[in-house]
This record gives sequence, structure tokens and C-alpha cells, in this order.
Amino acid sequence: MEDVEIPEYFICPISLQIMKDPVTIVTGITYDRDSIECWLSKNPNSNAICPVTKLHVSRDSNLTPNHTLRRLIQSWCVSNGFNVVDQVLTPTKPPLSKCYVLNLVLDLSVPRTENIKTLEKLEMLAKENNERNNTYMVEVGVHEALINFLIQCYMKCDTNGLEKALSTLSLIWDSFPSCHENNKVENREEILIDSITWALGLERNMQNHATIKNHAMSLLRSIIGKANSSTLDRLKPQLFEKIIRVLRESGSNTTTIAQKGVDNALHVILNTSHSGKNRNIMIQSRAIFELIELEINFSSNKKTKELIFEILFNLCSCADGRAQLLSHAAGIAMITKRILKVSPIVDEKAIMILCLITKYSATSGVLQEMLKVKSVSKICTVIQANCASHVKDKAREILRNHFDFWKNSPCVEVVTLTRYA
Repeated sequence: MEDVEIPEYFICPISLQIMKDPVTIVTGITYDRDSIECWLSKNPNSNAICPVTKLHVSRDSNLTPNHTLRRLIQSWCVSNGFNVVDQVLTPTKPPLSKCYVLNLVLDLSVPRTENIKTLEKLEMLAKENNERNNTYMVEVGVHEALINFLIQCYMKCDTNGLEKALSTLSLIWDSFPSCHENNKVENREEILIDSITWALGLERNMQNHATIKNHAMSLLRSIIGKANSSTLDRLKPQLFEKIIRVLRESGSNTTTIAQKGVDNALHVILNTSHSGKNRNIMIQSRAIFELIELEINFSSNKKTKELIFEILFNLCSCADGRAQLLSHAAGIAMITKRILKVSPIVDEKAIMILCLITKYSATSGVLQEMLKVKSVSKICTVIQANCASHVKDKAREILRNHFDFWKNSPCVEVVTLTRYA
């Protein structure tokens, strides 16, 4: 391509690349569609400036396809050979207008059988992940319309269109102002989360239940990620019960929820577990027990294991959490086995969990079990391994605090223990 002189009028003034979809704006200048759409959408005001002429251009101005130039570019690419210039395959999609998106919103507000087709069109726009599409959807109220549709599904216990509505909302939620910045949504935030809770609780014998739960969990993660502390403190026990049920089904391999769905569920639990109220609800719902089962039976992904250990650490900060972990026959053994086997994050959280247990829940039975499952040996190994200094300090603290109990154990050399006594 370096040896071929490209005609100047084939080049987009913004990207400086051959145009794939040339469109002309009201100033008479032609740009590549993606480049000018991105330029216009980034302007915070109602009017943008044409990059070439510096004239004001409405952000909603039409982009007229330049079919003649498109054909010239295609012909020129072909004539220069595929081995010299890559053929430019230009799309012929009609320009998207705000009016088109607004009509979709209006169609969705009227209950009828065509709603499914409307939802499919909105989902296609969302999947394009185009900045101008996203801007139009925010401006005409697609988010509010989909939220209303989702709430109506919940109120009527009607799953018709539910999958598409959840999918589209999860795709565009991050482009939407947070709820506390949008009064329309803030007033309906509680019932929105109730609607998602309902979707997560749909029975397994229902068609597309796994896909619906995957989309619902993705949307819930996005909502929680932008929620303020007041919202997090108002979350209901039923929500956590449904999330933990999804994890339980995943751990027992009785559901087809995707790995991404499991990770989204774990992110929701992690981001809400900093609240003492939420931690208590999770523990009452046997979250720790289910997380251990999930780690043993389902988790093979490093990121999933890290999320599980981060949550376990948060939940073990209270007595009931530690008691639940200790009540699981494989609790301490699972924590121990993962040390130095997964990642530095897991190493840190595992040692911190053992530190909490030995500091606040160290009965003779617990200390004896740590010998049995080789926790003490693993702690000694951490001290000698290439771990972070603060992790080693916690390991030394564990050994110092229980030196008298462990010093005569055959599985640990007395000399090693004496160094940290």
C-alpha cells in the first residue's frame, strides 16, 4: 500500500484512512460515517463544528450516503489488485435518525404483538455499540421505555419479550446516567431491582430461563456498579436468595448459566458485601457454604476463584461468617489447597481468611484440623515463597499466635516455627 498513491478525495479528513462508508454532511464535506458520527456525538453542545470548514453543524443533521464516491473507491481498490490495496467493503446501511429511534420507543409503549420485533430492532442498535446510536437512545428515552417494559413484565408475570428487554438494557446501561442523576429512574429503582429479582427466580423448566438469567445478572451487575450506598443498603433479602440460588445451581451443575453469568453474580455479591446488613443476609442465605461448593465443583477459571476468595474474606469478617465456613467439612481444606496454586490475589485472601479464623475462632478443634489438612505446612511455605511482604507478615502472625499448640507437630519442623516464635 505504501507504493500506491491514494486519491486525496478517497481519504477521510478525520481518520486519514480510505473511507469505507462515505457520507456527506450539510457543509458539503464527505467523511467516513463512523468517524463523523463519533465526532458529532462527542460534542457536548447541540451544535458541533465541521472539522474542515469550521462551520456549525447540528448534531442531529442528516448524513447523506455518497454512493458515487463509494463506487469509485471500490472500483479503484479492485483495479489496484487485492495484493496491493485491500478491497474496501462499504456498507450500504441507511443513516440512522433520532426519529427512527423515537418511533421504536413509541411502538414499545403500546402493548401489542409487534413489541418483539421492536425489541429486536433496539437490541440490534445496542449491539452495534455505536456512539451516535447510544446518544440517540439516551436522548429519546430508550432506557426508560425498556425499564417500563421490564416492570410491566414483572407486574403481569409475562415473559414475552423479557429476554430481549434484559439483553438490550444490559448492553446500553453503562451509557445511561446513573440512577441518582435521573429522577425518572431513581423513583423506580426499587421496583426495577424487584423485576430483576423476579427474572432470576424463573423456574428451570421455562424456555430460555438460562439466557434470561444471564442477561438479568449482567444488567444487575451494571446497576449495582453505578448504585450509591443508599441503594445498596436497601437491597432486599429476596435478591440475595435468588443470586445464591443461581450459584447453588451452578455449583451442582443443574443449570446451563454461562461462566460470564456466574462471574456477574459474584461481582454483585462482592460489590454489595461491604455493607454489614448485606453480609448478614448473605450468610443467612448460606452464601459461604454455596461459594465453597461452587469453588470445588464449578470454578476452573482464575478470575472466578479470585472473586470467590475476595467474597469469602469479606464474609469472614464477622463471627457468623467464620462459623459457617468452619461448619463446611471442606472449608479450611479448600482454602489451604488453593494457596500458591492460583494467583497472588488468592494467596493474600486465603492467608487473611486463615488469620481471621485463628485470631477469633481458634478452638483446639480448628487448630487440630489445620494440622490435619496441612494448613500449617502451607503457611510455613508462604513465608519462604516469593509472596508479598504483608502476606508473609500475616503468615508469621498466625504461627506466632499458636506456636505452643503446633510446635510439637511432626508435620512442621521445630526450627522453622522457632524462627517466628
